[in-house]
Amino acid sequence: FSAPKQHEIIVARGKVLELLRPDESGKLQSVHATEVFGIIRSMLPFRLLGGNRDYVVIGSDSGKITIIEYVASAGGFKRVHCETFGKSGCRRIVPGQFVAVDPRGRAVMIGACEKQKLVYTLNRDSAANLTISSPLEAHKAHTLCFDLVGVDVGFDNPVFAALEVDYEDAGADEAGAPAYTKQLTYYEFDLGLNHVTRKWSDAVDPTSNLLVSVPGGDDGPGGVLVCSENFVTRKWSD
Repeated sequence: FSAPKQHEIIVARGKVLELLRPDESGKLQSVHATEVFGIIRSMLPFRLLGGNRDYVVIGSDSGKITIIEYVASAGGFKRVHCETFGKSGCRRIVPGQFVAVDPRGRAVMIGACEKQKLVYTLNRDSAANLTISSPLEAHKAHTLCFDLVGVDVGFDNPVFAALEVDYEDAGADEAGAPAYTKQLTYYEFDLGLNHVTRKWSDAVDPTSNLLVSVPGGDDGPGGVLVCSENFVTRKWSD
């Protein structure tokens, strides 16, 4: 974050953002800590294609998507972008609970617990400064989201995977227990047409609760790992 090829960790402790760096003995030392005057709900690092430093995208209770960088010369974090998309507060349908980044640093998706998801394009201007586009909507009514990750598809259109439940058709079985289908859904962001579509979905185990992206393109088989109770499944679209 502070310099090329520097090993560092950024942690969020509720309302405090802290940069840690291992010393020569391997112990983590605090480089800088700052209070954000809000609740950090989600956070991910990303790097623009061809860049040598990481930025951090933050989902919070502010109703905004925030991108920051660490400036070593100033000894602190600098806000690069802060775009408003909804009301403040930890709300059910206001994005901020989940953040997913394309592994190539081309797009970011920010999602709510229910219904709303927004996609932003990340790019550079002529002065090599980070730019962010207007949001594209990928909303789906009556849908609960359990997790959200960016799928490694190489240099194809960015794809995001979501673990969802459509509660509109949810009911109860003969024993009275809730009966529903949990789905793994792929959202594809078409860079040429500049819109988001639901590309693919597949039913997963009802106990599934976490998604882990698998390296793809030239680096691995791709897809996602779906973590369920007592087992892990790898899923991918054909």
